[in-house]
Amino acid sequence: MQSFSGSTTKELLYLAYPMVISQGALAVMIFTDRFFMSLVSPTHMAASLGGGVASFFCMSLFIGILSYTNALVAQYFGTNELAKCPRVVSQGLMLTLGFVPILLVLGYFVSDIFLIMGHTSELAALESTYFLILIWGASVSLFKTCIASYFAGIGQTRAVMIADTLGVALNIPLSYALIFGVGGLPALGIVGAAYGTIIATVFSLGIFMFFYLEQNHRQRFNVKDSLVFDRGIFNRFVRLGFPSGVEMFLNVAAFNLFLLMFQSYGVAEAASAAIVFNWDIVSFVPMIGLNVAIISLVGRFIGAEDMSGLREVIKAGFVMGLGYSALLALIFLIFRVPLVDIFVGDGPDVERILTLGSFMMVGLATYVMADAIILISGGVLRGAGDTRWLMWVSILLHWLMLVAQYFVIKVWALGPKVSWIVFVIMILMTGGAYVLRLMSARWRTPAAFERVMSEQW
Repeated sequence: MQSFSGSTTKELLYLAYPMVISQGALAVMIFTDRFFMSLVSPTHMAASLGGGVASFFCMSLFIGILSYTNALVAQYFGTNELAKCPRVVSQGLMLTLGFVPILLVLGYFVSDIFLIMGHTSELAALESTYFLILIWGASVSLFKTCIASYFAGIGQTRAVMIADTLGVALNIPLSYALIFGVGGLPALGIVGAAYGTIIATVFSLGIFMFFYLEQNHRQRFNVKDSLVFDRGIFNRFVRLGFPSGVEMFLNVAAFNLFLLMFQSYGVAEAASAAIVFNWDIVSFVPMIGLNVAIISLVGRFIGAEDMSGLREVIKAGFVMGLGYSALLALIFLIFRVPLVDIFVGDGPDVERILTLGSFMMVGLATYVMADAIILISGGVLRGAGDTRWLMWVSILLHWLMLVAQYFVIKVWALGPKVSWIVFVIMILMTGGAYVLRLMSARWRTPAAFERVMSEQW
């Protein structure tokens, strides 16, 4: 195997490390919010997980579409069509305005799902409250996704890092004050956690707009003439971004339904899942930073028709991702009991949570490297525009897992440990499928790249 060049590695690191910090900061925000909820009660912690995942589920179709801004902008950046880069943002804003009413209607109908899935009335009420507040603030989150992806696409990932980390720096003390009632503020509990998230998102969006409208950036990319409808860019946005959105939506739906079924085992099982997925975020979310950087760099090389650069990105991405995830896998395996114990307070379910949570941490250690493979391979394929294949294969595997979970949990009642093993197997299978696709030549032919760059429908 040939060694990869130092210049490509440095460029990927330059793009990736701000995104890793950015995504890591967001992971810290989610982590601390759930930790604050665990200080209230295990039920509140479980509600923050269930309600948070449900809100992301409702937004996921639109987030998946809008996040493709990264690849589109990177491809235009690679062809040196700089004036088209902010036009992608304008098309994203138009799409956001159309998505918001749909999202609010969807949220209205989804808010009762917690009771339908057999959650206790107390847990369902908390989940529904948290969920609905996040949905009402979704318009800010959607446009923030678009403009953050834009900055990643033009390689200014430090702007993303600054905006996200400052937002988190505001969120943590603000959420604590709103949850527990500090400094004269009322103690709002889970409502305070939701409001803290929305306020921090608005703050981050304001920082992004400052960078976007800054004079040097405005002049270089001709931002003042970008607020127009561009049919060619819009066609590419829908044609390439829609499969990404559908993939994310249906995968999150499958995961959300699995999680809701798993939580129906009881409070101990729901709390165990919340704890393990908190640690999953520590590994998964920073890896998304590398995924975003890979999408940006691959898109740039596709636009510039630089195939040697594309190969270098793949090699460098795997070395970074697998090295990081291997270290985390060892930590999760060796320290699984104390890592679970951090979130376990007093109560009748303490021993059950410790036992099941520790078992699930072994599964997390097993699949964490597969997650890295999925994000690296998926980043390359997404940056190259192979979104239809990703959509079909990923959806198929996730929904096969969900059908299996239905029988394991609801029909055969095999218990939470068997259910968790099925979930781990699905992730390992997905990683294998992505590697096989990456090794094939079908997605990287000149004809395939010509279709990707075409502005026709």
